[in-house]
Amino acid sequence: MRKDKPTIYWSQLQVKEWRLYLACTSKGLAFVGSPNKPFDELAEWVLKHYPASPLVEDEQQLSPYAHEIMEYLEGTRQIFTVPCDYHGTAFQLAVWHTLCGIPYGQTKSYSDIANAINKPKAVRAVGAAIGANPVLMTVPCHRVVGKNGSLTGYRGGLDMKTQLLDMESRES
Repeated sequence: MRKDKPTIYWSQLQVKEWRLYLACTSKGLAFVGSPNKPFDELAEWVLKHYPASPLVEDEQQLSPYAHEIMEYLEGTRQIFTVPCDYHGTAFQLAVWHTLCGIPYGQTKSYSDIANAINKPKAVRAVGAAIGANPVLMTVPCHRVVGKNGSLTGYRGGLDMKTQLLDMESRES
């Protein structure tokens, strides 16, 4: 939990059939909401991670992030270049960093991620860390599947996960 009270800027992005809430700090993208979830998802996240921080709607502040997410969802961007400002435990950060190394159009298993961070027995903890990823798509947790290749849980929903993986397999 952070002691400072940075301003959290937010905006709503409509891409295809998805409405996503985005939030950033002055340092980078901090949150990408689940598709078509109410504003409450963002408000609760801010309350948990940035208590007492002001929450200010500012489409201009979110513009660079929205632009890259739109390009990604339109199939014209494979790598995100905008800065992120996400915070977690050392374990979560190790998992999220490893996720960022999964190439576009490819998948890894939870076991692969656990092995990559030298914690081969921490498969369930890896799953929990992936579930806590605050920036959907930009930290590509949708690229993690079950050991047998089956689709498993995703904060954005299995429909979104399926669509993202299908899009990436067509575009790569």
